[in-house]
Amino acid sequence: MECQEKVEVPVFVSVDKDLFSREICPLRKPAVLKGVPLGPCLHKWTVGYLAQKGGDREIKVHVSSVPQMSFLHKNFLYRTLPFDTFVQRAAEDEHTDFFINKNESYYLRSLGEDARKEPADLRKQFPELAQDFHIPSFFQPEQFFSSVFRISSPGLQLWTHYDVMDNLLAQVTGRKRVVLYSPQDALHLYLRGDKSEVLDIDYPDLEQFPEFVKACRYECVLEPGDLLFIPALWFHNTLALQFGVGVNVFWRHLPPTSYDQKDPYGNKDPLVATRALQTLERALNMLDELPPDYRDFYARRMVQRVQSRAYVS
Repeated sequence: MECQEKVEVPVFVSVDKDLFSREICPLRKPAVLKGVPLGPCLHKWTVGYLAQKGGDREIKVHVSSVPQMSFLHKNFLYRTLPFDTFVQRAAEDEHTDFFINKNESYYLRSLGEDARKEPADLRKQFPELAQDFHIPSFFQPEQFFSSVFRISSPGLQLWTHYDVMDNLLAQVTGRKRVVLYSPQDALHLYLRGDKSEVLDIDYPDLEQFPEFVKACRYECVLEPGDLLFIPALWFHNTLALQFGVGVNVFWRHLPPTSYDQKDPYGNKDPLVATRALQTLERALNMLDELPPDYRDFYARRMVQRVQSRAYVS
């Protein structure tokens, strides 16, 4: 494999709201934040404590026969388990009770009460655990969108994708590797919607995805207590190096009217961007009415116009 350029994500220590607002957020680049108070979750959230507090309420989880999950290829099942049973299974390296095989991987991404309409909120879905976790006050309360509770089996790797809101990934227990790609490298990531088709980012098939090596790879390993600032539109891929528990906090950094109000996950493109992409699709369909040489000529002119608007650092 031809090597990608690699950049270590910068680390900031003892970050408060002023430092974040003044020196970190305006750069629009990922940053690891250390020393931010997250509350008693850091020492309380053991497997036993989580199982006891979460109890036997039923939750829907991802179950995969392989640790590398792909949303595009749907190589996982959705299954329902009591929360305490799920936590215990997710922490195991090998299972005596299982759905597919003894080495299957588990993943929880918490959902709102009505998953089709309501964003996840740790305070609503897991109030007995939410009191242990202190959301960093790096944004105004009215900007809050969701707090997503995540639990991963050791070795679990999630697909590369982007979100349209800024977010903080709080790693509470376990270590996690995160690889990120800039929005400016979008053309090298073989996108289908908000997800990359390149599933194996460490050993990609370069015959199928030759442009992928041109994407600059930003990387960090999160330790318990670390926060990772992921600016909107930055692609990210996570690998749980150990059984891990974390919380993603998303907030609206654009005016509220910019977002699709029917989006409970925070990953639908802003309304203006959606309309622009739809208009482009209609324009391309109109070109199909022309002979091939004319279609090629005017398509090239359209590409030139788009390139003239693209931001280049």
